[in-house]
Amino acid sequence: MSILLIDALANFTANLKIEGKANATVIAYSKDIEQFIEFLGQVQKTTIDVVVGSDVEAFKELLKKQRYTSKSISRKINSIKSFFRFLIANDQATENPALVVIHPKIDNAPPRILSKLEYRALRDVCRSDIRMSAIVELLLQTGMRISELAVLELGDVDFEREVFAVRAQNSRNSRQVPMNKAAKNSLMDYLKIRPKAREKVFFLTKTCRPFLVRNIRTAIDRYFRLAGIADAKVNDLRHTFIVEQLKAGTPMVYISQLVGHKRITTTEKYLKLIENSELTPIIKIEEL
Repeated sequence: MSILLIDALANFTANLKIEGKANATVIAYSKDIEQFIEFLGQVQKTTIDVVVGSDVEAFKELLKKQRYTSKSISRKINSIKSFFRFLIANDQATENPALVVIHPKIDNAPPRILSKLEYRALRDVCRSDIRMSAIVELLLQTGMRISELAVLELGDVDFEREVFAVRAQNSRNSRQVPMNKAAKNSLMDYLKIRPKAREKVFFLTKTCRPFLVRNIRTAIDRYFRLAGIADAKVNDLRHTFIVEQLKAGTPMVYISQLVGHKRITTTEKYLKLIENSELTPIIKIEEL
């Protein structure tokens, strides 16, 4: 009898925990494989034995269309490889379909920075959607990663102290990020219409489920189009925050800590972007 992919995922996840993998790593692998299984379900493939290399290739192409970064796509391919290595080791599969898939070339082009007009246009088109307005404002005002925003919980947002507690992810440490007035006001507006649910995650769907990264990405891409902003990605909001803080004179070490860079040299790379950007800062955060 063929083994269901969803059952295999449960075993794979359990094994990762037994091996002592970090909780964030277990979640990342599980979400990647879960997304792949959902994709396979759309073409009526639900068991291990029917998955082939062309399925992984088609999944990769879909991720490209959905504007995932090359790094994210490469990580998901690696997750699928690890999943099938586990299945082969446990005599549940004979071949690894991800081995034939070529990883996307990592784009080393300089990050895109939103201009003043683009920055304002994006905020304007989101105003009618209170939830998305809060999400865009949070990304622009904190430089938070979209993956960090997606797991933000109600208890991580301290309105009294005006600070966010950003959770540790993978090999990234937890950190605190200040909350300025624009971010605070937009989040408080969202809380007024947030679905009443026991779910702790801050941003929810209308059905009271966590608002997933891929769905947030798709929604922001839609607003990029509505705002007439071409060739922009979600991560460009983070890039814009970093450059604007450098232009505002915020100490580099402090910026590096705020955005969770492991090395200050990563932050230093943004300095060259200032030469080609407008000199007047768009935003300025208050230091803790």
